[in-house]
Amino acid sequence: MKIFNKSSLVVIGALGLFYSCNLDDYQGGGGSTDDLTFNKIGGFINGTGDEGFAEISAFDPETAKLFVVNPNDVELSVWDISNPSNPIAGTDIALNGIPNSVAVHEGIVAVALENAANKQADGTIVTYDAASQTLLNTYPAGALPDMVTFSPNGKYIVAANEGEPNDEYTVDPEGSVTIVEVRTGEVNQVSFTGFNGRTIGNDFRVFGPGATLAQDIEPEYIAVSDDSKTAYVALQENNGIATIDLRSKTLRDITGLGVKNYAFPENQIDASDRDDIVGNFQNWPVLGYYHPDAMIFTRIQGARFLITANEGDARDYDGYSEEERVKDLVLDPTAYPDAETLQLDENLGRLKTTTANGDIDGDGDVDQIYAYGGRSFTIWSTTGVKVYDSGDQIAKTVFELDPSTFNSNEGDGVDNRSDDKGAEPEAVETLNIGRSTLLFVGLERTGGIMVYDISNPVNPRFIEWLRDASDISPEGLITIKAEDSPTGDALVIVTNEVSNTVAIYEVK
Repeated sequence: MKIFNKSSLVVIGALGLFYSCNLDDYQGGGGSTDDLTFNKIGGFINGTGDEGFAEISAFDPETAKLFVVNPNDVELSVWDISNPSNPIAGTDIALNGIPNSVAVHEGIVAVALENAANKQADGTIVTYDAASQTLLNTYPAGALPDMVTFSPNGKYIVAANEGEPNDEYTVDPEGSVTIVEVRTGEVNQVSFTGFNGRTIGNDFRVFGPGATLAQDIEPEYIAVSDDSKTAYVALQENNGIATIDLRSKTLRDITGLGVKNYAFPENQIDASDRDDIVGNFQNWPVLGYYHPDAMIFTRIQGARFLITANEGDARDYDGYSEEERVKDLVLDPTAYPDAETLQLDENLGRLKTTTANGDIDGDGDVDQIYAYGGRSFTIWSTTGVKVYDSGDQIAKTVFELDPSTFNSNEGDGVDNRSDDKGAEPEAVETLNIGRSTLLFVGLERTGGIMVYDISNPVNPRFIEWLRDASDISPEGLITIKAEDSPTGDALVIVTNEVSNTVAIYEVK
């Protein structure tokens, strides 16, 4: 891909993407984002005990209620944040299933529920009236509905049904996407069986033991286009994105996302937790799958983009595990003539990799080392072509601002996630402020929210790192526009699953 910059036109080659802008408006110098402040104005603890009482949240502007997924109590927690500096607990909603996700649109609350008795069985989507909190409807979903959202026009509720196998890997339900037409109540289950037997390419992975493509696919997250016509589905373990036509309820395409080359100068990583060096950034002969978790759709100057948080994920079950450290691999002597040195703990030896890929010639040794996750966020075209990747900048920014938290594990220790997936970017959300587009990236392991100005999508600019030591492991992230905010200023709400806290930031 080539990037050509001119004073009044940005052309992104290989995308067929053209949009006009004055780049001077998008460099941040003297722009509106320089004058922004981000202040934590409120927060609360949801539930007590171990993690899992606060995961995903959704806000209803009409009632100023915040709905928080609480899997441990099998309920939807409800908070009044009409005064965000003093949130008030409301009456919680008991649920008949384990909640994984919640979304709100014009007074309707939708909750994705997995089957409490059998995770591999079909789940449900339930809707409630935000004001009265009365049950409106129950809709069938696929196995393990893990994320739910509304289309921007409110016409559709869309759920990603992950279809995870059981721990013995003897039952592996198909992944699917549920589409509910809100007005009529019509429900359609979009299957991936039409792609069984196809080769997707571009490092798309199908590798579960004995699994068809439809069984192997695990929909993780859904982003809907602003015209409400298309749903984009992040397929994390598979390293791809599916495209679904919401009007015809059909699967249009599946795209592999390719890999990240950690031998490139912009992609340095600290690959060891036992090298006695914090921030030991180096290049290595390793490729990384992007493995996106959260994903959003956004428009910038008329152009359409998808943005992913490249957390990384491995399949690690009693019945099947792909995880192995580099030091335990048999490396091909031609591809890795320095294998003995590479496999030392202080070098690549501790890095977790996959045994599902890498034996390119089928002779039993590893010709290419693959790692999990991109340790980054990526801006893509809607056809899956990379426009920008943050490279190693998240890790280097954390190291520069506070090395004591570098690659830490949910507020504990330092450098102890370097051998895994680093900071683990988990959540992404955008917010428009004036002419600028802000991107918020939640770091599940290191903690806090990275803020970027992405008004020029080929050259994002880091602004700030929002964090509070009491908020551990951000899982959910939402933004509230100024016109919908109780304070009259935009809000950022972060749901932290380890500390069970919800943090409310005001953007001024």
